[in-house]
Amino acid sequence: MRSVSSPRLFGLALLGLAAVVVAALIDLHALLTAWLATVVTISAIAVGALAVLMLSYLVRGQWTEGLHVPLAAAALTTPAAGLLFIPVLVGIPWLYPWAHESVRGAFKSIWLTSGFFVSRTVFYFVLWTALAIWVRRAWADPRRMLISASAGLIAYALTASLAGIDWLESLTPKFHSSIYGLLFLTFQVLAGYAFALVIALWPPLAPTFRYGAILLSALLLWAYNHAMQYIIIWSGNIPEEAIWYMHRETGLWGIVFWALIILQFIVPFFAMLLSRVRNGQKPLLAIALLTVALRFVEAILFALPGTASGLVLWLAVPGSIVLCGAVWWICFTIAFERVRSSASDVRPLPDAFDASGSPEPLSHTRS
Repeated sequence: MRSVSSPRLFGLALLGLAAVVVAALIDLHALLTAWLATVVTISAIAVGALAVLMLSYLVRGQWTEGLHVPLAAAALTTPAAGLLFIPVLVGIPWLYPWAHESVRGAFKSIWLTSGFFVSRTVFYFVLWTALAIWVRRAWADPRRMLISASAGLIAYALTASLAGIDWLESLTPKFHSSIYGLLFLTFQVLAGYAFALVIALWPPLAPTFRYGAILLSALLLWAYNHAMQYIIIWSGNIPEEAIWYMHRETGLWGIVFWALIILQFIVPFFAMLLSRVRNGQKPLLAIALLTVALRFVEAILFALPGTASGLVLWLAVPGSIVLCGAVWWICFTIAFERVRSSASDVRPLPDAFDASGSPEPLSHTRS
């Protein structure tokens, strides 16, 4: 891990800040939409890492210990990701159409209000931060690990699915998808897991364990959810919902849309059918890096088509990614060094534990 005082990192942050300022002066709405897509992705890495950390507590294996440090460190950056949301909360009147338009339906008219939106977002990040601290402190105590992970995953699934609907789906209030919350959960889990793989596989000769098989399973779930939403919306043939895909399948956005499908699913899927790719450090690292990068592309596809346009996006998108990414990376390196140097986080686990949280005999073979 590089030092947080790297001049290059601060230089990139200043460059990103300059691009963001110029973009804001040209088109504030476009800048806020690009910023939203960026911070949604960065928060997905942090919160998705928390979700995967809890899953690793329940589905024990070599990955539980192998990925604990990067997952815990990324989860601890959740407050930083929340602070990056402040421009979104301040810019609600310029970002979301429901802030200045009448919304049909009694429920929507209450749910889609600026004050309630801000309150929910703050609640999400406070809850996720508390979960990250609780789950980390449960490490190496089998019973506490089971309790924190079981309760935490329920709370996570409910709040993260609502967060996806709040932050992204409500950009187009007339659009509705019953699977959108699950789609956003998959987005976060894939972001958190792929990022942890990048950190774990970066050192030379790092072990791969069964990381590739888990990543392949996550990609299959991601593709399945997207396919189900696509099929359901087109078979329903409701104009307000079908137009959401029309914005993403025409022109330049159509190229980005199909590039995402090819690069995120088709190429990695067939590549990881080969054992030397699925279990090889360098191929798996390359796929994980690509997966993290494509999460920004996916968030942009969620947020921008039909809501923001213009050449200013070529300035707003990279500026937001560079600025937010540099700030978050500084926070992650601090958290990573803290977790890696913590005696409690490097304690070995019992070979296994049963459903009640009691350690099983040491002769049990690890999976």
